[in-house]
Amino acid sequence: MVSEGQTFIVGYEEWVGLPLIGLPSLKAKVDTGARTSALHARMIEPFDDGERRLVRFLVQPVPRRPQIEIVCVAPLIDRRRVTSSNGEAELRYVIGTELEIGDQRWPIEITLTNRASMSYRMLIGRQAFRPGMLVDPAASRHQARRSHKVYRTLIKPAASAG
Repeated sequence: MVSEGQTFIVGYEEWVGLPLIGLPSLKAKVDTGARTSALHARMIEPFDDGERRLVRFLVQPVPRRPQIEIVCVAPLIDRRRVTSSNGEAELRYVIGTELEIGDQRWPIEITLTNRASMSYRMLIGRQAFRPGMLVDPAASRHQARRSHKVYRTLIKPAASAG
């Protein structure tokens, strides 16, 4: 959690994790112009486990490796109408999870949408910012670098010709 009175600086892009839903490494764009955070998701399916409303979805965390797919499950918070930067309104599922940047971790709400055509699988909007958090627009990142290499074990080998 970002501590009270502590300054936490991020760049315009950062390597982040969403550990509660099994995504240890994503490259995210920090966007002060966006209100809500968004995560690339496909095959979004709300369901009820008898106690809570949940949503299951598929994430392709590595932009140039669509064969790497992670099945995620998260608490379903809401459905909201979100207007994207191109002016299109979309009704999106909203999940609750934790965002991890550097050594900091805090709760966040994220909308699920198709970002397949975008360079970043995640967008961090203003609602995710905490007191003391500053964005350095001149720096790519200020926090520790992560890697997509954590997903290597999930790549299926090509079928051998035989």
